[in-house]
Amino acid sequence: MSSSLLIKKITIVGGGSSGWMTAAYLNHFYNKTEKNVEITLVESKDIGILGVGEATVHSIRFFFAAMGLDEQELLRETQATYKTGIMFKNWMKPVNGKMHEYFHPFEQIKIGDNFDISTSWVLSQQNSGMRYDEGTCISSALIKAGHGPKAINSPPYQGVAPYGYHIDANQLARFLRTKATAAGVNHVEATVSKVNCDGERIISVETDAGTFQADYFIDCTGFKGLLINAVSDDNWISYEDALPCNKAVAVQRHYPEGIEPKPYTEATALSNGWVWQIDLVNRQGTGYVYDGSKLSKEQAEHELKSFLGPESEFIKTLHIDMHIGRRKRFWVGNCISIGLSGGFIEPLESTGLHLINLGARLLSTHLVNRQVSQEIQNSYSTLMINAYEDLKQFIVLHYCITNRDDSEFWLQAQQSVEYCPELKQKLAIWKHKICEYADLQTASTSCFNDENYRFILYGMQYYPDFSYSYDKNRMDALFSKVKERCQQAVNFTQTHQASLAKLHS
Repeated sequence: MSSSLLIKKITIVGGGSSGWMTAAYLNHFYNKTEKNVEITLVESKDIGILGVGEATVHSIRFFFAAMGLDEQELLRETQATYKTGIMFKNWMKPVNGKMHEYFHPFEQIKIGDNFDISTSWVLSQQNSGMRYDEGTCISSALIKAGHGPKAINSPPYQGVAPYGYHIDANQLARFLRTKATAAGVNHVEATVSKVNCDGERIISVETDAGTFQADYFIDCTGFKGLLINAVSDDNWISYEDALPCNKAVAVQRHYPEGIEPKPYTEATALSNGWVWQIDLVNRQGTGYVYDGSKLSKEQAEHELKSFLGPESEFIKTLHIDMHIGRRKRFWVGNCISIGLSGGFIEPLESTGLHLINLGARLLSTHLVNRQVSQEIQNSYSTLMINAYEDLKQFIVLHYCITNRDDSEFWLQAQQSVEYCPELKQKLAIWKHKICEYADLQTASTSCFNDENYRFILYGMQYYPDFSYSYDKNRMDALFSKVKERCQQAVNFTQTHQASLAKLHS
């Protein structure tokens, strides 16, 4: 390739998780063996890191592993704990006087006999009183025993069950900044004052520390979208019709007496949204994601603190206005938006870092030279659009099949499926058959497949109505085998506290 076509400079504006994950990945991709591309990250020390969610999906392990990062060092430096899934509470009416709850793990279940395990469970166990997750997966058994995903001798980034992390977003950004700058990324603390454009191309970015030019500019400036907005008008699609939770009040608190970090995230539904609880080693991150048209900031904060209880000792409180939706074009001219500048869907399934990982990874395969064709730019945008659209559908699923009718918010939530016609059609099908991969034809950019859908559907008691003849003895043997596997996993793993003690000793 002619040297005139090679990319020479990339400038990333904005730090935080999105900026530093992108910088670290692209530097690793382009400059692993020798310096080919000058990568500069410009961030303002006056702008804090948002860090709405500190939980991850399990695929983030593969990103960190690909970076060559030491897992124990990463987790020690970020006050991290392990996450085996999400416990959903109060998303349906109480069952027999007990708060409704179900667990969504990261597991992909392959066991089966004549039928797959989901069909077997619906046929033989649906009316047993046991939750679907408790009857089919190892992770539920682990958390019930207070165990994490790791055995004593588990290798880095591997466990008995798939896992993600609960991680301090601020410390993650600092950790990645240290690693990236040591590997050659230029770090500049400066505040952007002007973005100079020629049509849909950025010529330069002016700051109080000088002017920066580059072949490509990556916008990691969060909801501001400082760069992408400068090169494109009418470049936003709102999802608030389907997902109206557009505000959050986030709280950091010390653990109440006797409470230890859990190896899972909790998502508890309240009057007009839901509360996340994410346990780090040194504190709990919690917050209320809510519909700003139904509650004021003061009302939301009061409801959150009432839920947490009077014994809570708060460290910090932050109110956040969220832009729910995505870009129509993620790549415009020589500007690419990654992270919150590209789009945001409420953090119900902890996908924020996944979307950054996806954006950076796809960029490395699409950013092929200094003059990328419009077809390549469109390809990148289309793949990112598919990821956001898939995620929107999956999050709407959590709301639209609720039977809660105790507030206007929850009554409207049942109608949210009207804004996802494909999901509405699928739900009609899933009333009569098992949800399977062929039903979804999921884009390769999605991190949720048919197994994830089934944990939500059957956790929310949305069961298919079908009849097959089956052998009860064979079914009993199948679920005995599942129980046996679960017990073996518990015997083989450490308690979450023992894992954390080893990790943070």
